[in-house]
Amino acid sequence: AVLYNAWVLEAVLPTGLDPRHSYVSELYAADQPFHLLFGGVEILTALLVATGILAWPPGARLPGDRTATAGRWALGVFALASVADVIVPMRCAPSVNHACEMVNPWHTATSALVHAGLFVSMGLLVAAAVARGGRTRWPPLRRRGPWVLAAALLTALATVGPLFGRPGWHGLPQRAHLVLVGVWLVLLAASLRAEHRTARE
Repeated sequence: AVLYNAWVLEAVLPTGLDPRHSYVSELYAADQPFHLLFGGVEILTALLVATGILAWPPGARLPGDRTATAGRWALGVFALASVADVIVPMRCAPSVNHACEMVNPWHTATSALVHAGLFVSMGLLVAAAVARGGRTRWPPLRRRGPWVLAAALLTALATVGPLFGRPGWHGLPQRAHLVLVGVWLVLLAASLRAEHRTARE
């Protein structure tokens, strides 16, 4: 959750990008001075998410487990696509270089996969949290997950203006979106920790 929001470092690093009007992925565009730093943090975040998936506590068999398993592997797609997002970065930062293409086909495709994996995972895991046959499980995710999912979806949709030739002010909703993803990861970790504790008891 913390590493996924490493973009806050732009407050102290001379990135040359305006956070109001730039995508976070521009921080690790190929021609940017800190692309190795931000790209490396993105990969490290994906590795930590993958580690969490492999260490997923088995718990007891309850209604919704198949949905939870599907959500778990969708989270794996999110992690893998995040690595691909760094491997095929933007060639340059379009918010400061107007000769740079706004839509890089490969990077746009990997970013779409990141969001697909994220939202499918969020939807499935929220569904698994509330479809428990009346039994209480994953209370943090069950209570707050639907609200975080809805807000994350709205902020993500608010970032697509540049893809349709309407750039400007997309940086703020994207950064809000990343904060919400961080909140989501905290809720998920808290829920899984509670499940692991219950399974041990």
